[in-house]
Amino acid sequence: MHNGRLSTTKVKPQSISAMFDHIAPRYDFLNRLLSLRRDVYWRREMVQALDLSTGAAVLDVACGTGDVMLEVMRRKPGTRVYGIDFSKKMLQIAATKTGAAGMGSHAALIAADALHPPFPPRCMDAVTIAFGIRNIHDRDRALENFRQILKPGGLLAVLELNTPAGRFLKSLYLLYFQKILPGIGGFFSKNAGAYQYLPASVLNFPQPAAFAVQMRKAGFEDIAWKPLSAGIATLYIGRCAADAA
Repeated sequence: MHNGRLSTTKVKPQSISAMFDHIAPRYDFLNRLLSLRRDVYWRREMVQALDLSTGAAVLDVACGTGDVMLEVMRRKPGTRVYGIDFSKKMLQIAATKTGAAGMGSHAALIAADALHPPFPPRCMDAVTIAFGIRNIHDRDRALENFRQILKPGGLLAVLELNTPAGRFLKSLYLLYFQKILPGIGGFFSKNAGAYQYLPASVLNFPQPAAFAVQMRKAGFEDIAWKPLSAGIATLYIGRCAADAA
């Protein structure tokens, strides 16, 4: 423990992967319940911000159960969408969902993570990651990988939870996030640790301006961020520099 927060810096990737495997069957249900379905709106905002052209190639990192992939394919039929995740249980659910939606032939799901993406340089028009960047222990390296995978001028969209700035709202948020959410999440998922890790990982994530600096150092430009739902979530957009190596 440090300053009243659960430290997430020493949590091993294997432990995080096992945690997501365990909560996968209830993941979608709890996302909708705990966010009051705002997570659906947030993902739509992210995909809309990409303004994809027909036939674009999109990589969704930490794709989970495939919600972002499905939103991309619904919005832009014909888009080639690739999803990677280190949780095989999540990927199994994503395969079932994309298949049930009749979009399985347009989606490729691969067991991999952001630190070892199995793609050549300059092959993607866009890279997305929703609620996953905070789980990556080496964010600088992950951002570098995203930049290398993107074509010059391609877009990176990062959707992540944040702590609201206003004192009153922040107090209410922390009460819910630290006291109520872990109990609800633990009850339904039967994994109390996962929903203690969630608020700790959010509280340990940098504020928007600081994360934008990380993106800039990794080779992104035209960086902008947009608070969503009073700052509970933040959407970051960055463009791969045209002269990026």
